Amino acid sequence: MNSFSPAFLIPVYRHGKACEAMVRQMVSYCTENKIKIILVDDGNTDETKLCLENIRNSFPELIELVVLKKNSGKGGAFKAGIIRAQEMGFSHVLQLDADGQHDWTRADFFFNRAKNSPSSMILGYPEYDETVPGHRKNGRKFANNWCSVVTWKRGIKDSMCGFRIYPTKETVEFLKTHSLDLRMGFDIEILVKLIWKGLLFEYYPVKVTYPSDGISNFHVVRDNVRISWVFTRLCCGMIIRIPKLLWRLIHESK
Repeated sequence: MNSFSPAFLIPVYRHGKACEAMVRQMVSYCTENKIKIILVDDGNTDETKLCLENIRNSFPELIELVVLKKNSGKGGAFKAGIIRAQEMGFSHVLQLDADGQHDWTRADFFFNRAKNSPSSMILGYPEYDETVPGHRKNGRKFANNWCSVVTWKRGIKDSMCGFRIYPTKETVEFLKTHSLDLRMGFDIEILVKLIWKGLLFEYYPVKVTYPSDGISNFHVVRDNVRISWVFTRLCCGMIIRIPKLLWRLIHESK
């Protein structure tokens, strides 16, 4: 394969119909550009499994289906998917949420940016429409501010958007040696810890609509508690890393 060889990575839990509709829209683009789609069945019920199998059987040349026996959370599904991507020889993955909320047509722009900056994370920040719940929008502002605090980094425009390109090799090596929250805190924690590790990042806008099938896997109380615990751990990690963060800040300001 070429040195830059991207794939889509879509963890799927309960969003079978929405995912099927989205993938069918992506087929022409993926066929034309020879880009595979890796779907991860994250311990779904029979109805969602059937949707995913229908997609795979309809487009076997485009779809790789990874099946997890038990629900592992978004982070667990992502980890299984990106490890499979590395096994298949892909240099980068563009993570999409399965509910169709992201404007996947921005993929071409994001792939071009990743090709130009192959060692960086290329991250989406949401441009919301009227469907966004107010508490979700405000919660993201809070999370973004805390991510800037614990990384000592400016320019973190969004810490939770699932529209992201990861360099496969660096990310898999990181996931094999670090413990992370594997559910709703995953996107936050992996971003912060990869920034601590020194991975560079770029942000670009992507339109977001909430969600196309009316199903949300976000549970307000449970998942906000998990995210709060993630930030507690990250604050402790920041304190331990203050000498390193200070050295990096001084070095970057020169």
